[in-house]
Amino acid sequence: MAERRRRAGEPRQPPDASQALDIAAHFLGTRPRTEWELMRRLRRAGATDEVIEGTLARLRELGLADDLAFARWWAEQRDRHAPRGRRLLETELRQRGVPRDVLEELRTEEIAEPVLDTGGLPATELERARIALDRHLRGRSLPADRAALQRIGMFLVRRGFDPQTARDAIRQLGAEEDDPEDG
Repeated sequence: MAERRRRAGEPRQPPDASQALDIAAHFLGTRPRTEWELMRRLRRAGATDEVIEGTLARLRELGLADDLAFARWWAEQRDRHAPRGRRLLETELRQRGVPRDVLEELRTEEIAEPVLDTGGLPATELERARIALDRHLRGRSLPADRAALQRIGMFLVRRGFDPQTARDAIRQLGAEEDDPEDG
């Protein structure tokens, strides 16, 4: 029937393979996760290393634990909702446990064929910077004074864009504002 509820102070039993799979499935219910995030969650639940490895192997078989797919999904979500430069995007992915080789593979995919150019999403770093700049300005025009332009450039740099891309995005927007027929 129903499991007996654990009383306060009573030691928790480590989850078996079936329970660990349930914990991982519940954790994956909100969004995709990296293997590192899944491993941390199972460790927090008290699972043994053998149970964790078996659970991760089963999730890989089911296609639910795939760091490259997670990295693609994360990059797409960033482009859709809060565009970031490649450097900051990679930092966010590293913080979520995406291995370096997966980041290298994602980078080569972007160079060979823009992964993020699906469904009208931006493909280039300059396009991402322009979207971030447009959202930041919210319809306002670029300020004329140099200090304000530098602050806007630093805003883009803090978002992970390299300084040259930030300058190019600002120049491009400035050129469009000067010649409204082309923009």
